[in-house]
Amino acid sequence: MDTDRDETEVDADAVGVSTTRKTFALLEALKAEEGVTIADLTERTDLPKSTVYRHLQTLTDLGYVIERDGNYYVGFRFVELGEQARSRNVGYTAAKRAVFELGQETDERAVFIVEEDNEAVYVHRYGSLSNTMLGQRRPLHSMASGKLILAEWDDEAVREYIDEVGLERITSNTITDSDALFSELESIRERGYAVNNQEHMDGLRGVAVPVYTPDDEFLGSLAVFGPTSRFTDEYVHDDLPTRLRDKAGEIRVTLAYG
Repeated sequence: MDTDRDETEVDADAVGVSTTRKTFALLEALKAEEGVTIADLTERTDLPKSTVYRHLQTLTDLGYVIERDGNYYVGFRFVELGEQARSRNVGYTAAKRAVFELGQETDERAVFIVEEDNEAVYVHRYGSLSNTMLGQRRPLHSMASGKLILAEWDDEAVREYIDEVGLERITSNTITDSDALFSELESIRERGYAVNNQEHMDGLRGVAVPVYTPDDEFLGSLAVFGPTSRFTDEYVHDDLPTRLRDKAGEIRVTLAYG
């Protein structure tokens, strides 16, 4: 009797997981291109039309998806969830102002990035279309902020990252060799900032510094990035690190004294 009951519970869990995966498959498809029909979603997710319809009806009833003239869009309920995630740490809120000021003072794209599940996640961004990147994820090893985060880890944690995630080549400049990555991380630790030299996108360079709490806990990465035409070696290594450290220090002071 106990065995039969356990098998039933496992089956129920499996169905629940499968249902959840289908729901998020639909949401990912909607995120990629909003204003799509049931037929479009059926084709993009390889789910039966009836399944797509049922899931969309549930999401619509809950306010997470809206329907307009047969087209479906992500609802604003997700904005509420996203804001809760961005504000769950008071340090994230303090970083928002620093990102805005840094962007205005440098007239460059400024970002605050944290690590979640071995990926770099955009929490705040200043610049054109600034809200379009919030919550998006990038490989740690291909970004200035990501490499800075890896530099905060010990060698064993970095090796686990390499084993689990790998070092995918994004551009011809992406570090894909583990020895080269460890050497880069050691350089970052010594100089206190990280540089992205067209490692995530051709024609783009970036600089990142760490942000710490008053208790010396690592909070995230503050960075700016822009085209190689402006991001000369002098600008990248002499000017920007100082500006970034100043702003990172302001975040720390804000957390200490309010």
